[in-house]
Amino acid sequence: MEPLIHVRDLCKDYRLTDRREGVRGGLLDLLSPRRRDLRAVDRVSFDIQPGEMVGYIGANGAGKSTTIKMLTGILTPSSGEVTVGGMVPWRQRQQYTRHIGVVFGQRTQLWWDLAVVESFRLLKKIYEVDDATYDRQMKLLDDLLDIGKLLGQPVRKLSLGQRMRCDLAAALLHRPRVLFLDEPTIGLDVVAKENIRGFLRGVQEREGVTVILTTHDLGDIEQLCRRVIIIDQGRVHFDGELSELRRRVGQTVRLSVDLRDPAASADLAAVTVGLPVNWDDETGLRHVARFNRAEVRAADVIRLVVNDRPVQDLHLAEQPIEEVVREIYRQAAANNTDSADDTGTGAAK
Repeated sequence: MEPLIHVRDLCKDYRLTDRREGVRGGLLDLLSPRRRDLRAVDRVSFDIQPGEMVGYIGANGAGKSTTIKMLTGILTPSSGEVTVGGMVPWRQRQQYTRHIGVVFGQRTQLWWDLAVVESFRLLKKIYEVDDATYDRQMKLLDDLLDIGKLLGQPVRKLSLGQRMRCDLAAALLHRPRVLFLDEPTIGLDVVAKENIRGFLRGVQEREGVTVILTTHDLGDIEQLCRRVIIIDQGRVHFDGELSELRRRVGQTVRLSVDLRDPAASADLAAVTVGLPVNWDDETGLRHVARFNRAEVRAADVIRLVVNDRPVQDLHLAEQPIEEVVREIYRQAAANNTDSADDTGTGAAK
């Protein structure tokens, strides 16, 4: 199948000026400015198929938002190739924007002092949405987001969660093929986040929208995305399914054991002696064993514990996604250090 989004060797360079302190430093900056080049995105490549929901994640300054801005046509890349639905975003911008929706969690596309419904009607005119499509989309979005009771309120009087729901509705009003989401759940409480996640799952299933999601909340990725792209220092360090990401950094699992008797907590490590199992040093009735499924079977650990100690409850969980991503960052940093060492050695020779 032809990819809907095609990105090859995408780069974005900035020319920065480092300012000096004080009046004397200001004069020196006028006469002899200190400039340096920064590569925010470095040869990024990926393809995304129609209907995929992909998590695009990285630390602050990794290049996520810069990539999204180039994919939406806000920025022009320094080099590289991007096509979305056969269009080049920054060259065919007016035509292209009719086919995409964009939500930036820190900003709103709604008019602050107008009622929400007035913003929707303005967007209907801007995107030239016919009455039948507008009515159908409003019904769908109300079913998924429950925004009907918010339509008469000024945007400035909405809570953050209510405004985010309305921003998502605005981005989908013209039935875009692609939805770009940059931190859509930032600052939201647990209930509001779950509402947004449920909406995104529903709209992808019912409308077949292709979604690129950038977020620092890895719970969003775990609940919504099968595929994840990890970017660090402008470069892609992983592109694949979430299950493959876990496999790549190991198959560590956590077995939580709730005991009936505190006296049974003594020397739990002796129960699994001879096996590569690490027990957290905890007190009370709950204890956690960590081990790699590639080295030891969970059934063996459970059998040994249940046969030796009075167990109230057991819970087996995969390694948290936060730990998995941290390990990928650590590996990327180690690779960058090794590359720098090799370069330095070569230069010395």
